[in-house]
Amino acid sequence: MDITPIWLTLKLAGITTLLLLAIGLPLAWWLSKGRSFFKIVIEAIITMPLVLPPSVLGFYLLLAFSPQHGVGKWLQQTFNVQFVFSFQGLVLASVIYSMPFMIGPIKSALQQLPVSLSQASYSLGKTKWQTFVKVLAPNIKPSLLTAIVLTFAHTLGEFGVVLMIGGNIPGVTRVASIAVYDSVEQMDYASANTYSLILFAITFVLVIAVFIFNKYQLKSPLE
Repeated sequence: MDITPIWLTLKLAGITTLLLLAIGLPLAWWLSKGRSFFKIVIEAIITMPLVLPPSVLGFYLLLAFSPQHGVGKWLQQTFNVQFVFSFQGLVLASVIYSMPFMIGPIKSALQQLPVSLSQASYSLGKTKWQTFVKVLAPNIKPSLLTAIVLTFAHTLGEFGVVLMIGGNIPGVTRVASIAVYDSVEQMDYASANTYSLILFAITFVLVIAVFIFNKYQLKSPLE
């Protein structure tokens, strides 16, 4: 069995999670502070991947970043960068597709924190950034870990959106979920089962770890 799809999947999930952590933390913080029509629109756009068929999202990403059209053509001509049928394209699609899984839990946790935490920090002369890093973030560790694991696990199982923009190129864009599909198409059920079991095992261990971590984080000191 070729383990390259597993390696590509783990690499994709890791890069996607790190990028979304960098993007999601400040974005979730901004969205959690007050409401405006603009924020509602941004939040709706972020949430769309939850309800939009992956193939539809992948199709529009394929059109947008195709070297023959719009943004994709400009990137190709200006920077010689191509997202379609490349690993970079998989990362782009995964970041967009998994964004609600990172931002949702973090935003909800931040909204539940008492305003007095921020006010006390500001009164001590701390900046907004210092308040977020040193006061707010440590108080949402369970939700932060949940967001990280959900994002990583969700990326492991992506199929439609990565197939549309990345295709099925061995060693480049053929991730584990596509390898499962290929194996079934070829009636190689042993390989399909092996790929599936590996993905299942990784996801199961991650989810169990989150539950255990959250149990001890949320446990009352009197227990």
